[in-house]
Amino acid sequence: MNLEKVQGLVTTLLEEIGEDPNREGLLKTPKRVAKAYEYLTSGYSKDINTVLNGAIFRETYDDMVFVKDIDFYSMCEHHMLPFFGKVHIAYIPDGKVVGLSKLPRIVDVFARRLQLQERMTKEIAEAINRYLRPKGVAVVSEAHHMCMMMRGVEKQNSSTTTSAMDGVFKEDPKTRMEFLSLIRPGSRAMM
Repeated sequence: MNLEKVQGLVTTLLEEIGEDPNREGLLKTPKRVAKAYEYLTSGYSKDINTVLNGAIFRETYDDMVFVKDIDFYSMCEHHMLPFFGKVHIAYIPDGKVVGLSKLPRIVDVFARRLQLQERMTKEIAEAINRYLRPKGVAVVSEAHHMCMMMRGVEKQNSSTTTSAMDGVFKEDPKTRMEFLSLIRPGSRAMM
């Protein structure tokens, strides 16, 4: 990202909305905004293979691996306003597992782009499928969209849920229901 160019665009935007970019409180705003967008869109420069960093291991474990409540923050591609929430991921290994910390990192790669929640959910599932080749993968994203809360319909308490399921999660209702029961609020995985 060309930070100087973005700073110039932010200065122009401040002028266009009727602000004075030379006002004390706004002097450093263009630089701050440019840096913020560099971070918020850093997923474009990330590669899943690099993020995984060799943390895929051969393992005979063949029951569900489940990570719940992965926080994410993204930007809606329609209004460039934030949407945020939680992602839940499950997969059934077929000879390979991934280091658990890598699942939230995969979420961040796709969340830190201009996004649609539907696409982000699918991209996370596809990445897990591509690198692990599991018997099945399930991803559910739950989010609040500022474009619905701050403008437009102005519905502060609405949320959106999207899912992407493949393999046994799509084909076997029992496996799918086990996953969905684990993501219900207040549910805990059996120890």
